[in-house]
Amino acid sequence: MGVKMAAIKNKDPDFERAVAFHGHECPGLYIGYRAAKLALKELGIKRAEDEEIVAIVENNSCAVDAVQSLLGTTFGKGNLFFNDYGKQVYTILNRRDGKAVRIALREGIRRGKSKQERQKLLRKSPDEELFDVKHVSITPPREAEIYRSVKCEVCAEPVMETRLRMKNRKLMCIPCFESKSEK
Repeated sequence: MGVKMAAIKNKDPDFERAVAFHGHECPGLYIGYRAAKLALKELGIKRAEDEEIVAIVENNSCAVDAVQSLLGTTFGKGNLFFNDYGKQVYTILNRRDGKAVRIALREGIRRGKSKQERQKLLRKSPDEELFDVKHVSITPPREAEIYRSVKCEVCAEPVMETRLRMKNRKLMCIPCFESKSEK
């Protein structure tokens, strides 16, 4: 770990925080770092303290760790939303003024390049060479709600009431509901 941390010592503290959160430096982390920094700049905002910034990510790659770290968007706070589209696309919304930006990685960043070449390209290239940026209008997702827990009548584990399913006149968590055999 000492080598990894020494390699980033002179970088932006935001990047250092992203590496510490993610665990290592890699091309994916650079993508998320650059996309998140660009979103902050485009929207004229700072890292979220609560739910005022929303991130809608279209992949579950290393890049999302940087987005969470830099923007303060997490599943726990209810301001990180995952759409499993397999695209390096990040839509960032400022709830306070309703402004949003969609940032998409341009094609060709990965082709025929080593990991080190990709990292250098992602670190040094101007934003406009890496990303397509569009200011968009989106309906903000609802803010996080807290629901009561109810005991699954099969496994007896507590489950959020909105995730309960009914089968054979029993309230069940999703895994028990989807199980072929009732326990």
